[in-house]
Amino acid sequence: MLTHHKNKLKTIEWTSYVWLAYLPYTIAAYIPVKSWHDWLWLLLVGGFLVLYILVVEKPHWRAVTMPAELVVTGLFAVFAANNFMIIFPGWQVSFLLGRRPKREFYGFALGYYAFLIGGCIRDYLQYPGVFGWHNGDVMGLVFPLLSPILAYTFSWSVERQRQLNQTNRRLKTIVERNERERIARDLHDTLGQSFSMITLKTELAKKLLVKAPEKVAPELDEIEQTSRQNLQLVREIVNNLHEQSLTEVLLAQTRNLAAVGVWTTTTGETQATKWPTTVQSCFAAVLVEAMTNVMRHAHAHEVRIDFVETAKIYQIKLKDDGKGGTLIRQGANGIAGMRTRLQAKQGTFAITSSRRGTQLILTLPKE
Repeated sequence: MLTHHKNKLKTIEWTSYVWLAYLPYTIAAYIPVKSWHDWLWLLLVGGFLVLYILVVEKPHWRAVTMPAELVVTGLFAVFAANNFMIIFPGWQVSFLLGRRPKREFYGFALGYYAFLIGGCIRDYLQYPGVFGWHNGDVMGLVFPLLSPILAYTFSWSVERQRQLNQTNRRLKTIVERNERERIARDLHDTLGQSFSMITLKTELAKKLLVKAPEKVAPELDEIEQTSRQNLQLVREIVNNLHEQSLTEVLLAQTRNLAAVGVWTTTTGETQATKWPTTVQSCFAAVLVEAMTNVMRHAHAHEVRIDFVETAKIYQIKLKDDGKGGTLIRQGANGIAGMRTRLQAKQGTFAITSSRRGTQLILTLPKE
């Protein structure tokens, strides 16, 4: 139980909460409480704090919590002459939308600036001299106005740099794989031929034996058998090294997904590249089909792939944020093919779908 809580703490996004250090400045404006208006604004501050935490901790609720957070802070801008609170969603939400389709950011920005400009117009009508250069209020609008643009641009840049770094790591792995294939060819050309020669010489020696055949023949039979087994092993190793790896699949498929506007994020990928070649080969074929289905049918914006290894299994979890829906289409046999491929290796295939997307869990035993 203690370990569970420790792991939970490690997943908390502490950087998202650093900005809340500025929240007491807003709270201080309504303390001590002098009227019911002060209680109302303090209540809205509490609501904002709850929404802010939910945006960080509950990604599946963001379709509701992000607009709600904008509305709450927008009320401060329009009715409380407080352009400070709206900066929180200006940075937080814009940063999160950096990996989403641009139209979602445009929608958020439209609402954000509507609240901000509406508040400025109301303040000007009530207090005509509020935006004079002498009191610095005009300069105080610069940061609220620029916050969404700066946050979105920064997030967009970080995400693309992350994708570039990930692609470079995959290319490096492919280079290393090419070196392994060269070694495999050398093994086949040297050890393979040597084992073949041992087999031929052993067979010839058996025919030429003239002395104590009862003692030598069993030994030669064992040498011949071992030699043949080793030769077959070398051939199997060479064949396995030519199978498609997870890195090659991810490199190709993430590029295809990016071309249609779908972001791909992975966890545990580095460890997965060290899995046995036969395991990677089986998973790779299934992933190609699964990620192709995402491109064709899911209408998703993001795909998350988790690679998991335990003492007994290798596992891949693939989750998209698409429309979900029916899992069976007339004339399609992709799901059946994926399931059959895994079951042939004593593995399991599980798929679930809902309005929030589709999830696949692929498992292969270690034995």
